[in-house]
Amino acid sequence: MHVSRAVKEAQSAPLVATQVASPSPTGPATESGKRTGLSRFSRQRRAESLTAYLFILPTLVLFSVFSVYPFARTVELSFTDWDGLSTTFDGVGLDNYFAAFRDGIWWGSILNGLILAVVALVLMQGLGLLLAIAVDRKITGQTIYRTVFYIPPILSGIVVATIWKWLYEPNNGVINSTLEGIGLGDLAQPWLGNPATALWAISLVSIWQGVGYPFLLFLAGLQGISGEIYEAAEMDGATGAQIFRTITIPLLRPVIGIVSVLTFLGAMQTFNLVIAMTGGGPGYATEVPILHIYRAAFGGSPDFGYASALSIIFGISMISLYMTRRSRDEQS
Repeated sequence: MHVSRAVKEAQSAPLVATQVASPSPTGPATESGKRTGLSRFSRQRRAESLTAYLFILPTLVLFSVFSVYPFARTVELSFTDWDGLSTTFDGVGLDNYFAAFRDGIWWGSILNGLILAVVALVLMQGLGLLLAIAVDRKITGQTIYRTVFYIPPILSGIVVATIWKWLYEPNNGVINSTLEGIGLGDLAQPWLGNPATALWAISLVSIWQGVGYPFLLFLAGLQGISGEIYEAAEMDGATGAQIFRTITIPLLRPVIGIVSVLTFLGAMQTFNLVIAMTGGGPGYATEVPILHIYRAAFGGSPDFGYASALSIIFGISMISLYMTRRSRDEQS
């Protein structure tokens, strides 16, 4: 029996030795497999990246053709005296930029644009927020109110200007006729013909037409606030004013920042209403930056070089204001 056991152990010994001598799982074959897997993964990543670039290539091409190239061309023309018609033009260096800083009408248009922007920031945003709060409450006909408030923004600026120009008409306009009808005829006046009231009249029209945008954004922000927060505040005895000041406004701060930037930039770029209602008059009382650039390019003596310089100055100013506002929002 002992001999038989010894024979069996002797027969199994070579097998054990062979198993011990066999290559470990971390040997060269496994290393080669790892490299093959990494190579395959790398090729897959490159293929995915190439596919992604192919998908965004049409957008990049369109952006380059319709944004990058026109901007670069505008910068180039701002250093020339091109009139928009000649096949040749001469370089004038920084003369167009120096002329812009000496242009009193240009700076007056900037001031008018700032007035429109500030009024829009205060009144348009305030009215939009109030309307959003009113509609956000569970009232009947929410969909109807949303539609009614959003109709003015989708109307053509020329259509809106024509309607309000008729309302402001000094002789038979609805506004002056109403004032006379209620015994306030002394207040009736040529609203668009008076330099003291023309810009404010246009500002009112701008607010009426544009209030739908902040209304919808504020309404979306309000509906994103959980009702449980308000319920908890009410259970703690908070009043409506306290809830609005300590809950609604802080939670709406990101939306307020976005709306502020969009409202400001939109007001500074007012054009259709002004050109259709007053043409920048009386005098230059309602001249705005975009209209002044338009006059420089397509006026009696076209000067595309000067108009390009004004565009660059205006564009840089808008970008600076946007970045400043954005950094303040991020810090807050």
